[in-house]
Amino acid sequence: MIVFLIGYMGCGKTSIGRSVSKRLGLEFVDMDKAIEQECGKTVNEIFACEGEARFRELERELIERLAQREDDVLVATGGGAPCFGDNMERLNRAGGTVYLRMSPEKLMGRLSTGKWRRPLIKDLDDAELVEFIRRNLAVREPCYLRAGMVVECDGASDYYIGCRVAEYIECSRINREKNR
Repeated sequence: MIVFLIGYMGCGKTSIGRSVSKRLGLEFVDMDKAIEQECGKTVNEIFACEGEARFRELERELIERLAQREDDVLVATGGGAPCFGDNMERLNRAGGTVYLRMSPEKLMGRLSTGKWRRPLIKDLDDAELVEFIRRNLAVREPCYLRAGMVVECDGASDYYIGCRVAEYIECSRINREKNR
């Protein structure tokens, strides 16, 4: 079974995904890292040289390939991946989806120190960053809320969040076995 972790950049998809995949013995795929490896460029370089539209095409192509897999895998999507085209529908058809939900203020605190790594926010000061997150999250959240499970992350430890994701995966496995 395939499970996609979705949510805004900085919400913890990669760190939670690594932890849960290790705990459950699942393969873990970070979509941004996979695209970087395939292209031989960083996400920043792809945005700078080829543009955001090309990066979104690469995400969609990767979603298509991941959706074909029949083994157990946990995937951290890029923050925008579910929100372009019909990607969210594709993710939900391919497997389970878990939205790691976090407030703009918490996201700003997590993103402000490493924003240089993220092409959409690298040139913003803190005031601009929180406003950008608010605007962008307002657009993206209706898409994210179509996930099979929503985990409220404000004030929650990574351990707690990981436990909720692991429970979702285990319940999904049990349901899959019952339906065979």
